[in-house]
Amino acid sequence: MIAFKSATELTQMLRDRQISAYELFAEYKARADRFNKKLNAIIWNDPHAEATARSADSSSLLAGLPMTVKESFDVTGAPTTWGIPELRNNIAASDAVVVERMRAAGANVFGKTNVPLNLGDFQSYNVIYGTTNNPWDTGRTPGGSSGGSAAALAAGLTAFEIGSDIGGSIRNPAHFCGVFGHKPTYRLIPARGHAPPGVLAEPEIAVVGPLGRSAADLDLALDLLAKPDRLETGLSYDLPRLDGRKLKDLKVAVWADDDVAPVSRDVERGVQKVADALRRAGASVNADARPAFSAATSHATYQDLLFAYLSISVPDPAFAELKAQTLNLAPDDQRPELAMLRAQTMDHRRWVQQNEAREKLRWAWREFFDRYDVLVAPIMATAAFAHDQSPMESRTVDVDGWPRPYFEQVFWAGLPGVAYLPATVIPTGNNAGGLPIGVQIIGPAYGDRLTIGVARLLEAEGFAFTPPPAYA
Repeated sequence: MIAFKSATELTQMLRDRQISAYELFAEYKARADRFNKKLNAIIWNDPHAEATARSADSSSLLAGLPMTVKESFDVTGAPTTWGIPELRNNIAASDAVVVERMRAAGANVFGKTNVPLNLGDFQSYNVIYGTTNNPWDTGRTPGGSSGGSAAALAAGLTAFEIGSDIGGSIRNPAHFCGVFGHKPTYRLIPARGHAPPGVLAEPEIAVVGPLGRSAADLDLALDLLAKPDRLETGLSYDLPRLDGRKLKDLKVAVWADDDVAPVSRDVERGVQKVADALRRAGASVNADARPAFSAATSHATYQDLLFAYLSISVPDPAFAELKAQTLNLAPDDQRPELAMLRAQTMDHRRWVQQNEAREKLRWAWREFFDRYDVLVAPIMATAAFAHDQSPMESRTVDVDGWPRPYFEQVFWAGLPGVAYLPATVIPTGNNAGGLPIGVQIIGPAYGDRLTIGVARLLEAEGFAFTPPPAYA
């Protein structure tokens, strides 16, 4: 079915005039009319999209390819709310950089997809747009915060998607919905236009990047988006490639589980499936290799820097209250539940110390990738879980019958995130319950073409997108 072809295949068909941009847009619109009520993945439609499709230039790079983007990106004339009720009437006056670049290449950005409140959840629901469902099981979440992105792709409602990721927000939904996703090296793709009103600075840790139905789509996105912003016009990126190397030529490390954030047997089996395929292909695979730091150290550094950054969204009166609570803490009171409070209110001296800790992690990774090409690891503890809109502090995740803290699983997202590393999620197939399982391929800084290249080789070995049966 044409709706489930990759963006790369569709672009070629458009340029070869095997199908027109209008015909392809009409196909996705018809599917959205049929299925989106059930999924609630696409939450805004461009009223000019049909006219744009009719006038598309088939000689442009994307030749009118219909696509959607995450709601949190500015699209001229569209609301950008981040799911925050107070921003309901925030209408963008210009395009985010990634939207601008996709349109310049000939894309038809015809809609926006749903997110959680302030992009802060492994689910995608908010009071403005409602709840997005997983196309493999509508009683389950598609993930977050790019949940609408992954659901729309998996259900064949769009050809291509752009999301964002600070705590797995591209990679988690890709895993939950069975599609490909790529978290780029930090600042490789400019995030300008993906921020609350008035914010221009690049965010801490967070990146923007693509989701697609094939690894080739991720490469296509880098071709168009991996360029410096206008403030950095003197820069250029030279991203190394596999250069003809096959799976048999690779040295691969595997990190299948960890006591800091235990994963389910289904997820561990997904990692092992990839490791076994690599071994069969002749790759050198080491399941014991680790960078020279403890998992707990990496996670603590990530959480401190993450919570410190996220505290900027806390209103001034509430932040003053948090600060007062911190001042009343005894220095020797190191209860784990106080770590977030201390991170939210850390002073600049403490931030500099944690940034130094991050640099040590980055150098440990650099030395690790002198010995290994990539690392294969989980991205989440389980397959997609049932919708849970209870208070966050009371939520848990069931890991093989063992209730674990809800946000514990962000460890796997933060592992490469805090060190600015690229990571590519690929599908590994479904568990016994019919739910997709993905794994992430982590590489060295600016090794984006390497992780995507390995994903392309593994896709050829069968680790490929499969449409959910109810939508095929």
